[in-house]
Amino acid sequence: MSSTIKVLLAEDQSMVREALAALLGLEDDIEVVAQVARGDEVLPTARQHDIDVALLDIEMPGCTGIEAAAQLSKALPAVKLVVLTTFGRPGYLRSAMEAGADAFLVKDAPAAQLAEAIRKVLAGERVIDPTLAAAALAEGANPLTDRERDVLRAAADGSTNAELAAALHLSQGTVRNYLSTAIQKLAVRNRAEAVRIAREKGWL
Repeated sequence: MSSTIKVLLAEDQSMVREALAALLGLEDDIEVVAQVARGDEVLPTARQHDIDVALLDIEMPGCTGIEAAAQLSKALPAVKLVVLTTFGRPGYLRSAMEAGADAFLVKDAPAAQLAEAIRKVLAGERVIDPTLAAAALAEGANPLTDRERDVLRAAADGSTNAELAAALHLSQGTVRNYLSTAIQKLAVRNRAEAVRIAREKGWL
């Protein structure tokens, strides 16, 4: 059984997770040995099981699949990372690759394609959905700095500048400057539009 590829599946929607596990379970050489519904459960669960590949959905409570990928890449570098997304956002691809992902695929890809991607990353290849790759190249790099992203992310719930300043340990003037620069870079009229655009492009 040493040739069996052991997979950890991280997906917060139970129906999707169970369907993926069932489909992958039909493959002779793949076994889903662990399933989690939260991003912050990925690393501790991976440590408990001798896994070869982690399948990570991006949108999860606890932490995102991209953040979980970065944690795994650092703590368990031998584990191959396949990031799955429902949203074909170019910025997600770039972020996933920077986090150490070996593959980036849309979630509705055929099960056979996903199984083949798992085999390929284990063989040392990198697998990227071609449509997302083309979109990422066309989109270019994320223009926002890490701090601008932090402020925009925190502003998404409608917090005032004073609340943002307190939460991020910055002065209100600094918060205003970061928001103003982000709005200018994204060529929008206000912070709400800046948050929306940055999210759509996968930059937050």
